[in-house]
Amino acid sequence: MCAWLRVVVVVFIGGLLCTGCSSIKTLAVNKIGDALTGGGALFSTDDDPDLIKAAAPFSLKMMEGLLQQTPNHKGLLLACSSGFTQYAFAFVAPEADQIEEADIEKATELRLRAKRLYLRARDYGLRGLEVDHPGFEKRLRKGPKEAVKALAPRDVPLMYWTAVSWVAATSVIKDDADLVADLPIVEALIYRALELDEKFNNGAIHSFLIAYEMGSETGTGNPEKKARAHFQRAVELSQGQLAGPFVSLAESVSVARQDKTEFRDLLDKALQIKPEDKPESRLENLLMQRRARWLLNRENQLFVD
Repeated sequence: MCAWLRVVVVVFIGGLLCTGCSSIKTLAVNKIGDALTGGGALFSTDDDPDLIKAAAPFSLKMMEGLLQQTPNHKGLLLACSSGFTQYAFAFVAPEADQIEEADIEKATELRLRAKRLYLRARDYGLRGLEVDHPGFEKRLRKGPKEAVKALAPRDVPLMYWTAVSWVAATSVIKDDADLVADLPIVEALIYRALELDEKFNNGAIHSFLIAYEMGSETGTGNPEKKARAHFQRAVELSQGQLAGPFVSLAESVSVARQDKTEFRDLLDKALQIKPEDKPESRLENLLMQRRARWLLNRENQLFVD
């Protein structure tokens, strides 16, 4: 029996458990949660982004349903935080970009939906951090730099997805003053995560900071220089097998500099990466290469001759 069918079977069995046997029911739900959160490779290794786009909502809603039974299941909280972030980033926000010229009203609607998904992801991430650090969110909002000192390397995945979803919610719709005011909190989380484990997920933190440094209004020093340093480190940590850093530098730095030659070169390098060479990141590379092609098609709109 395949893993997903086993999960569905257990879900139905769990639903048949008597309500009085709460400890047995909790144990069953925890087992299902463990199975779901341990199955991320099923999506990340897939070679069909459209299939994952259709399947992801069911998986996410199933995990949310399980969280109602076990609200402090750290694995499920992390899976929901990362899952909603990636779904919005990979499928909802890009669709808004692609249809904006033809239908601004629909594009705005999609961006508002993406914002809601990002905030849902952020809230799951904060809940996950609360599991090992009760009262953390309150301390984080009161004094971000001091609060994050209590976090440890094991917290980095939740720190990363919480920060990324928070920034994404801020950037997808830029007129939310409350979210903009939260940026010092985001920076405290992401820079502490970088300090604790810069190698996390093949340099994902460095890759995220490429675009963030270029867009930050609170940073010091030369943002382009910092963005390029993060790019170099992201490429090193991923051994040049991830398209994301190349696409991020092209979109955030090359366009800002109006350097069309660098823009083309970076995106060409992203497209030369073979997704099958890194199976565990196949879906990510396919999606970023899709983004690279879309950017190349918009070259005349992004650069002024």
